[in-house]
Formats: sequence, structure tokens, C-alpha cells
Amino acid sequence: MSAFPKFGPGAEMHALSANGVTMRVVTEGDGPDVVFIPGGDATAEGYSQQFAHLSDRFRCISYDPRGAGDTVSPPAPWSMADYAADCAAVIDAFCNGNATVVGLSLGGLITQQVAIDFPDKVRLAIPMGTSAYIDGFTRDWMQAEIDLRKDGIVLPEYFLAAHYAVYAFPAKALHDPKLWAEIKPAYTARFANRDPKDLIDQWQACLEFDCREGLKTCPVPMHVMAFSEDVQTAPSMCKVVSDLAPKGVFHEIPELGHVSMSRHRPEVVAAKLAEIIEGALKE
Repeated sequence: MSAFPKFGPGAEMHALSANGVTMRVVTEGDGPDVVFIPGGDATAEGYSQQFAHLSDRFRCISYDPRGAGDTVSPPAPWSMADYAADCAAVIDAFCNGNATVVGLSLGGLITQQVAIDFPDKVRLAIPMGTSAYIDGFTRDWMQAEIDLRKDGIVLPEYFLAAHYAVYAFPAKALHDPKLWAEIKPAYTARFANRDPKDLIDQWQACLEFDCREGLKTCPVPMHVMAFSEDVQTAPSMCKVVSDLAPKGVFHEIPELGHVSMSRHRPEVVAAKLAEIIEGALKE
């Protein structure tokens, strides 16, 4: 099984070179531009099910970020400002001046940074499963994952799904036999061939991120989506973002986990995104 659900036949693949990076960009649909930024270790395909639900009303755009998929990048370290500049280049190349920007996890951090650094390019920011900075349990877990790889330890394939799925989905989802039959091979495939250095470089950028001061003066409407069963970025972490942003709005979605937008409840996440985006367009 593929690590991520595949895009539909209407999706188009592009190559974009900017900032010394050559990015694979995927587009589908017509309507107002929405740029989806993948999370850590994820490619554009992480949003394939969101494209399936939303491309009938929006022009959906995503890409492989530095350290994932077919994107070719200069050597790390990479800062969140680097990631934000890459997203800005995608907006310049594929959007009509500005766009709604949506991101999960690492993509949520990038979404905030794009809104802070390039407010004229972002009409609406929707960071999901995000934080203004990373501390506590999440910081310790991420640092442990980095240190494990720096020590040369390779997790065996039989352990990958049992380890990472716990951080991605709520307990009820994991104990659904039909869903687990999809998640287990997909998460094994996703992490079995992950380059340890790419994981280290992406996750280190997250640990060094702190946009609290920048959020205080960010003029972009910031609708923050939290998931009630999210182990990686608990709703309390997400709320810090919406509380700091002058135009921040907080949304907590019940019964979903960090990556419920793919395979678990993609239609619930898509419906909420559509509600937020369409509401903002009417203002």
C-alpha cells in the first residue's frame, strides 16, 4: 500500500525552482486558491483526500517541502523562514496574487511563518495541529526521535506502524479493524524508507521555531484548527496561536487526532475547512 492515498486523475504535476530549491507542485480544481503545506515526513499526497473533497470549489495546490518527496533542496540546516519563502514562491507562481494557506503540523508552523513574513500573499491562514513554539512532552518526544537517529538506530519495519500511528490517530480509530488494516501497511511504507537525515533536518527546524512575537503583530486572519484527541499538538498548544494573533479564531474539532484528515475522517476536516474559507470570502 502507498504511504499516502493517491491523487485523482484531475491532479496536475509541476516543477518549480525558487530559492535554490526545485519543488514538485500538485494542483487540482478551480476556484479561489488554497495552498496546502504538508506536515513533517509528508509529501503533497498527504492532502490527496482533502483535494478530493474540496477541488470542486477551490483550486487546491500542494507541494513536497524541503526534506520530503521529489523536492531537491540545498543542504540543511533549514529555518522556518526558508520554508515560508518556499511557500511564498509557490503562491507567486500558481496563485492570483495571494491565497488561503492551510498547513498541518510542520505545515502549520510554516503557515504561521508565511503569514508573518508575507502578509500580503496570505488572505487567510489556517494552521492545524500547530503551536507557536514547542515545549513539554512534544519537545522531549521530537528530540528523542532526532537523537535516536543521530545515534544510528534504525527502527525495524515491524515496529513503525505500532509506534507512529499512536501519534496520528485517536484510540477509537486505531481499534477499528478495517481502518487499522489500512493504516498499518501505509505507516510502515511511510517510515520504512525515510532518510534519517531528512527527518532530523525537518524536525530540528520545528524545535527551533518560536513565532510568538511575530504573531502579536500579524495582520492576517488566523483560524487555528485543533483536534481534541491530538497527542502531538494538544488543543492547548494550538490555542496559544489563536490567542496571540490579533485576528485569531480557535476551532477545536472533537474525536479527531493529529492526522485524522487522511484515512480517518477526511470529510470532517474538509467540511470545516470549506466552512472557514467560504465564510472568510464573504467578509
